[in-house]
Formats: sequence, structure tokens, C-alpha cells
Amino acid sequence: MTALPVLSPDVPLAYNDAMNTPADSPEQASAPDGRRPGGPLRKGWTTGACATAATKAALTALLIGDFPDPVIITLPRGETPAFALAMERLGDGFAEAGIVKDAGDDPDVTHGATVISRVRRLPPGSGIRFAAGDGVGTVTRPGLPIGVGEPAINPVPRSMMTTEIEAICAKQGIAADIEVTIAIPGGTEIARQTWNPRLGIVGGLSILGTTGIVNPFSCAAWIHSIHRGIDVARAIGLTHVLGATGSTSENAAQKSLGLPQEALLDMGDFAGGLLKYLRVHPVPRLTIAGGFAKMAKLAQGALDLHSSRSQIDMAFLASLVEKEQLTQSLSDRIQSANTALEVHEITTENGIDLAPEIAARARLTALDTLRGAPVSVDVIVTDRKGLILAHAT
Repeated sequence: MTALPVLSPDVPLAYNDAMNTPADSPEQASAPDGRRPGGPLRKGWTTGACATAATKAALTALLIGDFPDPVIITLPRGETPAFALAMERLGDGFAEAGIVKDAGDDPDVTHGATVISRVRRLPPGSGIRFAAGDGVGTVTRPGLPIGVGEPAINPVPRSMMTTEIEAICAKQGIAADIEVTIAIPGGTEIARQTWNPRLGIVGGLSILGTTGIVNPFSCAAWIHSIHRGIDVARAIGLTHVLGATGSTSENAAQKSLGLPQEALLDMGDFAGGLLKYLRVHPVPRLTIAGGFAKMAKLAQGALDLHSSRSQIDMAFLASLVEKEQLTQSLSDRIQSANTALEVHEITTENGIDLAPEIAARARLTALDTLRGAPVSVDVIVTDRKGLILAHAT
């Protein structure tokens, strides 16, 4: 479903390009090599946009003998970027073209991968067919936008390619009976760094994108993957899912609860994205797991747990200490602490365990956000080594 920015030692998995929010399109797809260390972050191109450009170039060559280079496509919001070809091959009854994906300044594991389209004509009446080549996955579980057994080429990229194919065929006065095989050499290995295995997409990457544009560090891509994970869990009949802030808390909670891989949702910092989707698409039971600091933020009422978008309220943490235990000196130490971890160390030294109260209050925040949806919630708080400190049910 690109390596995400590291948010904490409790690290989430990676994502495979963006299903992004609207963006202004750069004029040229052939952006400079490498990531710029300063200045505005560059936008990039989804695998779907690259596949569309490669398909247009390959089909044009198949029908008229020449590869357009650069090749211009129209994105869903009307932008018309131009893509330089990285490879071209015209064979007996087929043509291939490849585009090197430029993800701009987004930490996307498919950045630099070559997206190849191979096209060939089919018998009359066949229509347009899509196939998964080397490094592109196949859907094996229900709940995704593409049916089981289909190549993992999402609806918008299919639509983009179909539009280009139909326009080219119409111009040549022939029916659009075309097979398109999309490949990403090395994609099988890259896919291990993505959410695809958990979503039941086997054998490689997905061809994604709703706008064709990758926004640097897009939250939308991550949240979309959370939603698809919930869709898959519901479709295969799971009644219990786990949303964790990262790998340490996820491993601890999964071991404790005995949940299958399909139940694991890479919530990361996006508790709100998880809870608001479950409000409308409920699963009977949700466990939220995270480290002391992240769960303290959720306990405060924050739904975005990233350090740049929510902060620990030390006065709030001090208020959780029983009045008979909260001396002025201890209150001052807590409120002058630099981090939640320091607060945890201070309170533990004084025989005070804040984790159960944090877990209980984080659970209340989750229930408030669900607004009565039929989802039972429990919250697990872990330390940095994966030891469970508290479990509120």
C-alpha cells in the first residue's frame, strides 16, 4: 500500500506511493535527480501516473511505429505532465515502454523504480484487459477496490490508462481490444517494505494514485492504507483489530492478544483517521496500543499523535497523580520535565504508576470519537522495550 518518516522508536511500516490530496502539478515530470536538501519540497508522480504514461507510449509505438518521448498524459484533475522514457522496445506483436518513477521529496520506496507497460492487441471483442507483470501484485483477499484474483492496479490508474488507450485506438480507427501488462522490476522485494502483504496483495507492489501526484510526506497515503486495512478485516470477517503506533507496541499487543496479521492496522500517529473510519465502518472490537507518550497524548484528547502536531501537557500528567501523593516538589518536577518519558521515570521513582490512568483516559477519548458506534475498545500502554505497562478494557 515508501519509507515513512521515523516518528519514534515505535516505528511503523512503509507505504507504496500516495492516494493523495489535491495538488498543483509541476509542469515537467522530468524533475532533477535526487532529493533537494533545502527549499520547497518537490511533488512527485504516482505509480498509476507512470504506468499510464508508459502505456500511452507503448501503444502509440505498437500502432504507428514510433515512441513519443517525452510522453504527455492528462491527470484526473487536468494537469498534463510530460514523462521521459527510460526504456522502449518494439517487438513482434507487442511494444514496451518504461518510466522511472520520481516521487519528488516524498520518502516513497518506489522512488527510482522503473514502471514498465507491455501492450499487445487482442482478438476483436476482447476489450481492455490488465495483467500483473514482474513485481506487480495480485489481490488475494476481499475488501479492496479490486476483486480477488485481479492484478493490483487500482481503479483510477485503470481509468487513466483506459482513457488513453481508447483515445489512441479511436484515432487509428480500431477497436480498443488491448492487453496491458504492468511490471516493476524488483517490485516483489520492494513490496515487503509496504502494507501489501497484510492487505493480501501478493507477488509485488500496487499501481496506485487518485490524482497522479505524490505530495511530500502526505498523511493521506497513510490514512488511506489504514482504511483499506479495515475494509479487508471486515470483508474476511474479523471481529477484532489492533491499531498500534508502531512496531514495538504492535508486537507486544499482538503477542498478548494472539491476533492474526490481517488484524494489524498500522495506525501510526493517526488515531483520528482510524477511529473516524471505524465510526462508519465498525469492527466489533478495537485494541489501541502505543508507548507511554503517545497514549498520554490520546488521553489528553489528541487524535493526531505526531510530535509536530500535538504536545504533551505536563500539567495534565501531574493532575493524574493522586492528591495525597502529589507533593509540591513532585508537581514541580513533573511540570518542568522535558519529556513524557522523564515524567514516567520521575513518577516510577516515587512509587506512582500513571500508565493505568493514561490507558483508561485514552480509551475514553477513543470511545468519545467513535460516538456510540458498535465498537468495543481497549487500550494497551507499553514501554520502549515492549513491556505492557497497562491494559484498560
